[in-house]
Amino acid sequence: MARLVQFYFLLLKIFVVACLAGMVALVFGNVVLRYVFNSGITEAEEFSRWLFVWMIFAGAIIVLRDNGHLGIDFVVNALPRRLRQACLALAHALMLYATWLIIHGSWTLTKVNLNTFAPATGLSQSLFFGIGLVFGVSTAVLLAARLYLILVGRLDHLVIVDEEVIAVAEAGRR
Repeated sequence: MARLVQFYFLLLKIFVVACLAGMVALVFGNVVLRYVFNSGITEAEEFSRWLFVWMIFAGAIIVLRDNGHLGIDFVVNALPRRLRQACLALAHALMLYATWLIIHGSWTLTKVNLNTFAPATGLSQSLFFGIGLVFGVSTAVLLAARLYLILVGRLDHLVIVDEEVIAVAEAGRR
């Protein structure tokens, strides 16, 4: 199972890189075409916007797994262990609810836009909103797994403190 999860996140990372490369190629190519050849690719602007949205949602999944989102936890970490676990459990329950709202909204928008087509590319708009489903399901699984670990007492903090970061911070204070 761990290998499957690692493979999924490897695919997500490759997808993010491909989206970024596609955006750069489309936008740069379109700029060159406009200024040098006085023409352009009509679909480039629309598709690069889609790639940007897909890249952001896929990147957010990766960052959630790596605990890379910005967080301020000094108040929670100062609490006793049981209270800290309760706060983390509540936070994860609220994040799961927000994720459910994203899944529900994305599903609704995907169904509504199934037969609506983008003006430049002609692709179904459901592809644009479908990434919200991928994001929602992926983050729901991650958050539910962490909530389980919190409830059984195997996780009581989320921020992993790097000793190198502490050393740099202490050196800066001197």
